[in-house]
Amino acid sequence: MGEDQGVKIYLLPNLMTAGNLFCGFAASLKIVESAMVFAVAGETPIALADASQQIHYAIWLILASCIFDLLDGRLARLGGHESPFGREFDSLADIVSFGVAPALMVYKIVLYQFPRWGWIIAAVYLVCGALRLARFNCLAAMNSSAANREFTGFPIPAAAGLIASLTLFMLYLDSHERPLGPSRWVLPPLMLFLAWMMFSKFKYPSFKSISWRSTRSLPKFIGILIAVVATALNFEWMPFVLFLSYLLYGFLRPFLSREMKRDIEEDEEDDLDENHRPH
Repeated sequence: MGEDQGVKIYLLPNLMTAGNLFCGFAASLKIVESAMVFAVAGETPIALADASQQIHYAIWLILASCIFDLLDGRLARLGGHESPFGREFDSLADIVSFGVAPALMVYKIVLYQFPRWGWIIAAVYLVCGALRLARFNCLAAMNSSAANREFTGFPIPAAAGLIASLTLFMLYLDSHERPLGPSRWVLPPLMLFLAWMMFSKFKYPSFKSISWRSTRSLPKFIGILIAVVATALNFEWMPFVLFLSYLLYGFLRPFLSREMKRDIEEDEEDDLDENHRPH
């Protein structure tokens, strides 16, 4: 019992993390179920349709994990309840939702056709994701303000979101084909590229300063509202556009002026200075 003394578990942020973990586990189960369909019924039209439906469920569960992951940190910072326990719990949930689930999904869709190399490609993505999370926790422990301001390397939730949203987009384009058509061959090289990006030196804004208390100008508010509505109306491809835009922003960011970066990133640095200023 002595080992638990001093460990604080805040309810709402960790409930969001638990939701992230649940969605990641459920997504993994749906992918396994899609594979079991063929084992039981064979590659019949009905089985192919059922397996495709399970993959759809898995995609939405991974994207739901992204939303839970977005909410848990903001709820913690809103209430001043950030803690080492929450950071470690979040990383454990992330490795399931954004490491295991996407790797299983790509393996089920295309990599299973390569018995020798398929599982290695999926494992490389998973291991790089785990190492990325471990590195982030170490950096956050040494310099929390820098970790809050920006990420070094592409974040694993965004990598999983990009894989899931691209798969959703391809299913939308290839709706007449069950399973996916030739477009599925994009997924293995994308996974390897994202594995490398997670350990790259490219800087990505964390947007952690944006919270329920953030204030923005009317044009920015209208722009955000339009983006939300457009995503809801075009859910088959807009999530992919958003995740891809975030990926490409890391390449463009070094060439932007300081003022432009601060405008795009919602004056994040000023918000952090304000939040850390003594009152």
